[in-house]
Amino acid sequence: MRDTPQAQALLDWYDAHARRLPWRVGPAARAAGRRPDPYRVWLSEIMLQQTTVAAVGKYFDRFTTLWPKVEDLAAAPDDRVMGEWAGLGYYARARNLLKCARVVAQDMGGRFPDTRDGLQALPGIGPYTAAAIAAIAFDRPETVVDGNVERVMARVFDIDTPLPGAKAELARAADTLTPKARPGDYAQAVMDLGATICTPKNPACGICPWMDACAARLAGSHAARPVKAPKKPKPVRRGIAYVTRRVDGAWLLERRPDSGLLGGMLGWPGSDWVEDAPVAAPPIRAEWRDAGAEARHTFTHFHLRLSLRTALVPMDREPDRGEFVPAAAFDRNDLPTVMRKVFDLAQGRLENAR
Repeated sequence: MRDTPQAQALLDWYDAHARRLPWRVGPAARAAGRRPDPYRVWLSEIMLQQTTVAAVGKYFDRFTTLWPKVEDLAAAPDDRVMGEWAGLGYYARARNLLKCARVVAQDMGGRFPDTRDGLQALPGIGPYTAAAIAAIAFDRPETVVDGNVERVMARVFDIDTPLPGAKAELARAADTLTPKARPGDYAQAVMDLGATICTPKNPACGICPWMDACAARLAGSHAARPVKAPKKPKPVRRGIAYVTRRVDGAWLLERRPDSGLLGGMLGWPGSDWVEDAPVAAPPIRAEWRDAGAEARHTFTHFHLRLSLRTALVPMDREPDRGEFVPAAAFDRNDLPTVMRKVFDLAQGRLENAR
């Protein structure tokens, strides 16, 4: 880690071309003495995990409008936060988001630690996120390596080791270029370079501030970097979702176990998600109808197909699983995305059956 002409060239480029992002304090504002808000930096970094900048913007604006400070988020009801998170996926991140906010608000006086080690000790903050927050929010000289940075380094150093095995090698390469001066701006500059110029396809090498130093461009191999190991096809898992409406309009829901996918969230009672034929007893005695529809959703490691069963039940019918949520208290937006898909398919069929 040292200050190099290459790092300075990138910072000069960033000063002129930095993206305007709602969580970012731009180079001009930083030069004028404005400091990034660690809460906003942390929130954006958690949201950006496995998600694009374009997808995160509206969620970030919504969260910071509802909960402008970490103390506000810490005091928010779990279901409300989970509902607002729906669409970003990886609900474990949302659960850890709340855990982290509550630790910071209740145990740290609302102040985030300003070192990578201190940040990494918080729930949901791993090595990359800790380095990013430390650099961007506190200007610590940390090397920050996301997917964009990996691609840039693979080209600048012409590294042909396939990903994901190349991650450590790419991180070491990135560390040789990280400067001690303005490390927060530099971390964002490399990300911007990968997002706007050193793109996966058709990189704009002719306007890149690192054009002359790029080993892959000089070798003519930039289009083939980074090398990626072949992806395995995603398996298909199947399940059954039972959607029950009581005659007064209440819906039968159950809270999923804390561990696993959609942990701790409300959903429709159903079967396990398996690659062969799913089996599950209905959650309540009823005249079940096959809805003739299938809710489809894709998770990181598999595609899910949920067959729907619907039923209307009288007021005195008690469930074996789950609890009835009164119509006035039911909010579709409190459900994770896949459960919203189930609801949207089932609602019309239940209305027609009444």
